[in-house]
Amino acid sequence: MKLDGKPHADWQQFVGRFHPAAVHAPIGLILLVPILEIAGAFRPALREAAAFVLALASVACVGSLMLGYLLAYGSGTTGATVTRHMWGGTGLAIGLFLCVLSRPMWSMGSGPRIYPVLLGWVMLALLWTAHHGGSLTHGTGYLTEYMPATLRRLMAFAPAMPNPDSFYTQHIHPILDSNCVACHGAGKSESGLRLDSYESLMKGGKDGPVIVPRNADRSLLIERVTLPAGNPHVMPAEGRPPLKSNEVAWIRLWILAGASATEKNVAGVVIPATPKDIPPEPVGDYSKFADEIMTMRSSQGAKLLPVSSKPSDGLILNTVDVAPGFGDAQLAPFSKYAPYIVEADLARTAITDASFDTLARFTHLRALHLEGTAVTGNGLAKLTALSRLNYLNLSETRVTTVSVTGLKSMPNLHYVYLFNTPAQSASAQDTTNANGGGER
Repeated sequence: MKLDGKPHADWQQFVGRFHPAAVHAPIGLILLVPILEIAGAFRPALREAAAFVLALASVACVGSLMLGYLLAYGSGTTGATVTRHMWGGTGLAIGLFLCVLSRPMWSMGSGPRIYPVLLGWVMLALLWTAHHGGSLTHGTGYLTEYMPATLRRLMAFAPAMPNPDSFYTQHIHPILDSNCVACHGAGKSESGLRLDSYESLMKGGKDGPVIVPRNADRSLLIERVTLPAGNPHVMPAEGRPPLKSNEVAWIRLWILAGASATEKNVAGVVIPATPKDIPPEPVGDYSKFADEIMTMRSSQGAKLLPVSSKPSDGLILNTVDVAPGFGDAQLAPFSKYAPYIVEADLARTAITDASFDTLARFTHLRALHLEGTAVTGNGLAKLTALSRLNYLNLSETRVTTVSVTGLKSMPNLHYVYLFNTPAQSASAQDTTNANGGGER
């Protein structure tokens, strides 16, 4: 079966995902063989153990190779690094079996003494294959992620960009490079999608374009990064942490502005030189509401999703599935959970200014999405009671410059988005604390 870049049976992915765990067995056994062979010069019994370990390593290598192929074929993963890793594993398995066949003659001192040469070749093949396996797991830029920019340029690690000063180069590409390229890059491109260059990003993958300029809601990339945790299609996948609220906002607003590769600015967005995130503050124990929260998650309507397995990390109010029908009346009952909610996604809901009284009770709120709602900013000052609020998205609303000036008194509010609003021309100093920098 040829790797065709298309996902196949779920059972193949289920079984194949044991490959990263299983691969450590042949690695350990292979590394043990030369140690036993060298030590066997002083203790002959160890050479007998080496023969057994070598045979076991060969079998384990074949088993791991089969699991790896099922993982790539089942998930539709392709790319140069995937191919190199697969062929490296195949060569490694062949080398091990040749070692098994040649070792008896070497141990008896008869025939060509090719076994030590083959064993040395196996060690090199193991190193080469493991390197590409590590690149698949951590991304090709894992070792160079924190390399100084000057050194990156000297060693040609810095990718060519359409415009080094553009909003895409400065802000969008780094997000994709850190969170997505490990699975969607030159070495590994799941579903035929690469996100390591502007051209590849705009081209899309097997499921079609992932960016639709000026239409974020139809852009598959936005859809996937805003899915709730646990959804099988959420990105980043494989247990990687989700994008931060401000990162999603940058991508969305960049798309709404036309997804340009060369424009330096996105109207309504000013990113501080040193963006600041406040450390999470533990919330109370919401276990008494556990049954209610689980009922919400399994039924239609707005949902409370845990940030993590630790209750002290709080809850996220998610309204994506019911946004058009979720308004002030539907938000009010969530006041009972207010002390535990750290993020509220109310984007494109029917929320109005009347909900500011309710939202002012969400005392641990750190991120609030109100983009695309009917709010005008009347009563927006009531949010100044939220001392932990760090992110506020008011894009595509009717807030005015006057209504947002009161936000300046909020000490931890560093990210305010006013794209496509009457207040779009408001300066960062008008909307964020003077000592904290800001965005608009």
